[in-house]
Amino acid sequence: MRTTAETETAETATAGAEIPGTGIPGTQSAGVTGEAPVRFDTKITVLLRDDLEPWQRLNVTAFLVSGLGTAAPEVIGEPYEDADGTPYLSMFRQPVLVFEGSKETLTAAHGRVLSRSLPRAVFTSDLFATGNDRDNRAAVRAVPTDQLDLVGLAVHGPRNAVDKILKGARMHP
Repeated sequence: MRTTAETETAETATAGAEIPGTGIPGTQSAGVTGEAPVRFDTKITVLLRDDLEPWQRLNVTAFLVSGLGTAAPEVIGEPYEDADGTPYLSMFRQPVLVFEGSKETLTAAHGRVLSRSLPRAVFTSDLFATGNDRDNRAAVRAVPTDQLDLVGLAVHGPRNAVDKILKGARMHP
């Protein structure tokens, strides 16, 4: 799954810098307006367990990122509007990077994000069997922290802290 930043970079890349907000060196997007790119001192990331089915990866990613805007409203940009004045909802103001890793990688990342007290969202395997928000919360509440069967984790925080949390994970193909 290619991020918006990667798509823009592939189309408008210049050598020598990094993809804004990603820490990925080598390219930089000039942006649609031609202005200097915005550099973010934070990252939004999703870490998925590498044994999920494709539909599960998409579902988990969508659910996980939905929680970050409530915990960190500064990650939400301005509303969109097309040339005809039709309004659209606000979205994240920076790229969302998607990673994958083993169950062990996810468990270790979960421990690291808890120790750093960063905004995070979790998705456990139990949530695939529920059908609503109330039952989702009850399913997570029923399991001690160290026994959660994690299949996804989203985190927002300073770039260097997020990099340390994701140690051992790889970019999602």
